[in-house]
Amino acid sequence: MDQHAVRRARVAVALVFALHGAVTGSFATRIPWVQERLGLGAGALGLALVMPALGASLAMPLAGRIVHRFGGRAAVRGLLALWCASLALPAAAPGLPALCVALLVYGGTAGMADVAMNAQGVEVEQRLGRSVMSGLHGMWSVGGLAASGFGVLAAHAGVDARLHLGVMAALLVAGGLVVCRGLLDVRPAPGEEAPPRFALPPRAALAIGLVGFCAVFAEGASADWCAVYLKDVTGASAGVAAACYSGFAFTMAGARLAGDAVVRRTGPVRAVRLGGATAAAGGLLVVAADTPALAVPGFALLGVGVAVVVPLAFAAAGRSGPNPSQAIAGVATITYTSGLVAPAAVGALAQATSLTVSFGLVTVLVAALVVSAGALRGAALPAPADAAPAVPDPVR
Repeated sequence: MDQHAVRRARVAVALVFALHGAVTGSFATRIPWVQERLGLGAGALGLALVMPALGASLAMPLAGRIVHRFGGRAAVRGLLALWCASLALPAAAPGLPALCVALLVYGGTAGMADVAMNAQGVEVEQRLGRSVMSGLHGMWSVGGLAASGFGVLAAHAGVDARLHLGVMAALLVAGGLVVCRGLLDVRPAPGEEAPPRFALPPRAALAIGLVGFCAVFAEGASADWCAVYLKDVTGASAGVAAACYSGFAFTMAGARLAGDAVVRRTGPVRAVRLGGATAAAGGLLVVAADTPALAVPGFALLGVGVAVVVPLAFAAAGRSGPNPSQAIAGVATITYTSGLVAPAAVGALAQATSLTVSFGLVTVLVAALVVSAGALRGAALPAPADAAPAVPDPVR
């Protein structure tokens, strides 16, 4: 395999991760605009925000078959284009039912693109012979941070979200078509069967999946609700509320980019315990906050604390039994269930009590990472690959 092509693919897949994150970052900063335009309460907004995770859970099994049929490069290119284009849908929704449908499509395309690009990242990592996945996830956060910066400016200037998100969708689709040219066009081996539609988590992966569940719950709750929390609880302006997501994304980006080095120094268990303690401190700041000056750093600490947990959960799952693929798929199912539950749970609890109480629950879950981190003892970084993969390489 030409190492120049592999290095080029590493750059390309890093940019794909950044573009994927940019879609999320763009939408997250305009959630308060959508809520205000449609006159949604916390419960209705929570119902709508559960749709992306539901769509992802329903559509993700299709991604493996798409990659198997069309090859890695074409699958990422097509699915990423669909995901970027879907960014324009939520702001155009005229009411709650249409918003739910738009977010279901938004989540379905997100999940399929996520699976395809992670498969591409794993292939690049194997051919390079060293870990790059944490850095790739860091690039996802960098993309989300950069796009959220534009969202902050648009919200502060009072730009209609339909215009803002429509323009961003077009730009991101065009960017994706360009960067995907450098990806590896991995094809299945002759006679290889298509992947199964669904994999139940083996018993050994359940504890690992619960660690991921706690982290993804906190990440999803913070990403979807931090701007609303700033506006409703602390009385922040629209610009400051949107900036809260930027702070959350910034800290996650930094922690993920440094994640491999930290794990090599501390080990996966200690890294997760330190992360859980940091996230719990951030959650306490959020719960105690009555001004943006406390809430913004609280969400930032939540981002630092949960940043590397999910990559380490997948690594541990891959070493937890004789069938790594089934274990990883099982852990992914549990973590996406968390993403499905989190927005609705936060919204329902806020409707019954308050957003402050909802983030009290988030704080309890991230504190549980300190106790449950021992489940990740098998997440040490892999040794460099000594041989080229057996999968035929049709890259030209």
